[in-house]
Amino acid sequence: MDPLHYIAGRWVSGNPPIVGPMSHAIWMASCVFDGARIFEGTQPDMDRHCARVVASAGKMGLEPKIDAATIAGLVREGAKRFSLDVALYVRPMFYADTGFVSPDPASTQFVLTLFPAPMPSADGMAVCRATVRRPAADMAPTDAKAACLYPNAARGLRDAAARGFQNAVVLDGIGNVAELLTANLFLVKGGVAITPIANGTFLAGITRRRVMQLLKDAGVPMEERVVSWDEVLAADELLAVGNYGKVQPITRIEDRHLQPGPVFRKARALYWEFAHASKP
Repeated sequence: MDPLHYIAGRWVSGNPPIVGPMSHAIWMASCVFDGARIFEGTQPDMDRHCARVVASAGKMGLEPKIDAATIAGLVREGAKRFSLDVALYVRPMFYADTGFVSPDPASTQFVLTLFPAPMPSADGMAVCRATVRRPAADMAPTDAKAACLYPNAARGLRDAAARGFQNAVVLDGIGNVAELLTANLFLVKGGVAITPIANGTFLAGITRRRVMQLLKDAGVPMEERVVSWDEVLAADELLAVGNYGKVQPITRIEDRHLQPGPVFRKARALYWEFAHASKP
């Protein structure tokens, strides 16, 4: 199935051109987006993802002309154009068309894209320590889901892949663990689930917050605190938690092999239960 886009009041398919050589977004990276999922007839936390893209736009100096509730309604409309058994990636996006260095807020454009993307398996992934770091809040727009943050993650992914890994653990500027290159990170030690504290260098994801709450409600001890690289290396379990794959086990950290453990299985089961209980 082709990707489906809502552009300027109508639905179009394929990959239609929307920017030109003078467009601010392609020149100066004034683009924000969000990623959400539709799978098994569910749209978990779609309202939060739509709200976050509007907030991200404001933080980048853009001026959204559409609100979160309207975006969520368009998502539901677009989803009906696909088969129920097709897993989708949902990407609302705002960008500036004009401006010189600073974007012209009045030129803000909106595009909503839905495209088929199978849910990743829960077989596990191998991760290493990233060769890049997360920037501090005074170095980049880390409080927004801004497209300009992703080339650095792409550099890290290329380096990790060259070493035989699928992802990598990123440290912040002072050497504490932040997250994975494309998801948030949970570790488990002695039955306690731990995730790095949101310190302004990375987005504390919507799925991350949801999994934290689900584990707490289920009676699993949950800590949000500073995490060191040595703690990651010594963890009993490691989990990748993010929108694209939701809850996945990490089965190798550098040269150490791990097995999917009880906290992973509980977190994944709880998330799927939550998603199905909140079907639109």
